[in-house]
Amino acid sequence: MEKLKSLEVLQEQLSKLPGVGKKSAERMAYSLLDFSQEDLDDISSAIKTLKEKIKVCPICGMITDIDGCYICDDSERDQSTLMIVSYPKDVISLENSGAFKGLYHVLNGEINLQKGLTVESLNLESLFKRLEDGTIKEVILATNPTLDGETTSLYLSKLLAKYNVEITRLAYGLQMGGNLDYVDPLTLSKALEGRRKL
Repeated sequence: MEKLKSLEVLQEQLSKLPGVGKKSAERMAYSLLDFSQEDLDDISSAIKTLKEKIKVCPICGMITDIDGCYICDDSERDQSTLMIVSYPKDVISLENSGAFKGLYHVLNGEINLQKGLTVESLNLESLFKRLEDGTIKEVILATNPTLDGETTSLYLSKLLAKYNVEITRLAYGLQMGGNLDYVDPLTLSKALEGRRKL
């Protein structure tokens, strides 16, 4: 059977999304055939305007659809605590947990020399400006628990040592409801290092 060029092009584009393989892209493409033209136009419009509507907050580096951002503009948040994360999606996860009420700074990446991502690739200039006035008392390093995240965190801790702030690292631990025999050795060793007194 002849391949349908339009579907093939769509599948190719959909497979560029993270976590979408050829089979998933094919299922999505065929599913879109069942959508009404109005729904397809809405999807197309949302994709087309995405880069126009979403911008980066000049203070914290978080993605936003307003001038400034909702977090930086919230005077109810703890202005003395700053959590540094790698990506905007990390802020979203932390906000969904409801556990942190301070400010954030998004690096928009992590150091990875193999991919050519150096410290110059990170959103650091605005971070240093934020630390200069002395309002921030604690900086929490919350980069990912990966080699790149650890490298970034270690490098940042050295850069931040010249500021009058307490530098802490987000703890790693065991998943609630999990069993020890299923835990990987790195997570287990980090959980032991981060143990606390009861």
